[in-house]
Amino acid sequence: MSQARADTRDDLELIRRIADGDRLAMQVLFNRHRLRVFRFILRFLRDEAAAEDILAEAFLDVWRQAATFEGRSSVSTWLLSIARFKALSKARQRGEAPYDEEAAAEIADEADDPEVEVAKRDKGAALRRCLEKLSVEHREIIDLVYYHEKSVEEVATIVGVPAATVKTRLFYARQKLSEILKRAGVDRGWP
Repeated sequence: MSQARADTRDDLELIRRIADGDRLAMQVLFNRHRLRVFRFILRFLRDEAAAEDILAEAFLDVWRQAATFEGRSSVSTWLLSIARFKALSKARQRGEAPYDEEAAAEIADEADDPEVEVAKRDKGAALRRCLEKLSVEHREIIDLVYYHEKSVEEVATIVGVPAATVKTRLFYARQKLSEILKRAGVDRGWP
């Protein structure tokens, strides 16, 4: 049996135990998924303190709602879905304006100190900077598919849109990212 299947089976058992009030099972589930969920929230909100708060709220919901988990998705998909909903609510509370890609592209980068020069040569850092220029919807899809290795169907469940919409967003996200990378002078080859 693959490690991923074993983890999924273990996660399901942990949820069952959490539903029965097992605090140790909750700790195990939290330790297994906290970093991945935190990074997802952080990429979404771009605020560490807010991401930590949302992480705590998401796992508190898991504790409270474990008995309602029906297993129609993997536990990790369920966790990311809860975290996404909470992060969206937090973003709405803060009254964040939608990201304006054109306006952001016009802002000149004047911080060319030696540290920034080194970072500019690092393609990984360049890619992360370029990802930040994508819209929230596109960045979210790229994050879930490539960093969290979720399938189109799992992303559709997390985001709450049809799979066809996920595919369309993924297509346009890749296209836009390619344009942004090209403008940034990052070639497509990786060492």
